[in-house]
Amino acid sequence: MKPLKIGACLKIDEIATHRDWLFDAERDIELQSFMTRDALTVDRDDLIAAAKAALQGHRGRVGIHGPFEGLDIDNKDAELRPLITARFLSALEAAEAIGARQMVLHSPYTFWYKNNLLCKPNYAQKKLDRVHEVLGPVVDRAARAGITLVIENVQDVDPDTRRMMVDSFDSPAIALSIDTGHAHLARRMSGAPPVDYFVRDAGAQLQHVHIQDVDGHADRHWAPGEGEIEWIEVFRALAECPSAPHLVLELRRKSDIPQGFDYLSNLGLVI
Repeated sequence: MKPLKIGACLKIDEIATHRDWLFDAERDIELQSFMTRDALTVDRDDLIAAAKAALQGHRGRVGIHGPFEGLDIDNKDAELRPLITARFLSALEAAEAIGARQMVLHSPYTFWYKNNLLCKPNYAQKKLDRVHEVLGPVVDRAARAGITLVIENVQDVDPDTRRMMVDSFDSPAIALSIDTGHAHLARRMSGAPPVDYFVRDAGAQLQHVHIQDVDGHADRHWAPGEGEIEWIEVFRALAECPSAPHLVLELRRKSDIPQGFDYLSNLGLVI
């Protein structure tokens, strides 16, 4: 099994601390400074300028995490859906301005969805229709900008549900993201399959992975090796993936990035 190159998720002002590790090996970087209302309104131009300066000389791949709090991509309120679309478009413009090639958004699928799927007529289709209303203009704009929206599992139980949602757009501008910690939490809390199954189900649609470890109780964002995830099998699945997804450590304590990298490196899984 060939070891894979990994990078990290950071805010703009955190890049300098890990600059040598990131820049020397041309590692993937995901910027997490464009997720809030203020970041995408009053502060956006300043943040774009700061991001460009911080990334100067970086030759790896760049993405951003899009906004998500209160911005459900299947929002049932018809008056709010255009506002959510507008917020995503603002984030997409920031991504384009800094040269990012991906933007992470959150999945709308939950354990509640799974258990209520056949409880009401057309439950699944109505949800999918709302997703298309919100994301349709964003997918179209992303396609013109050469950016891929990657939909991250949060409370997803069946990985194929989110995959089919992505497939329904029939566009290269939308693909799949996997958060390893979220997948393992769903396994422990909702009976989801193990993390490697999420990877294998995604197949060629997998374009992005958040690497974090958990204890099965909360969204810890620990360094790999601190929780319960079976990393060898996860990376076996990633090695079989026909795409080349962005692989980024998404840790709560950025000071643990070297620890997490060393743990996976000592297993022979990453470089």
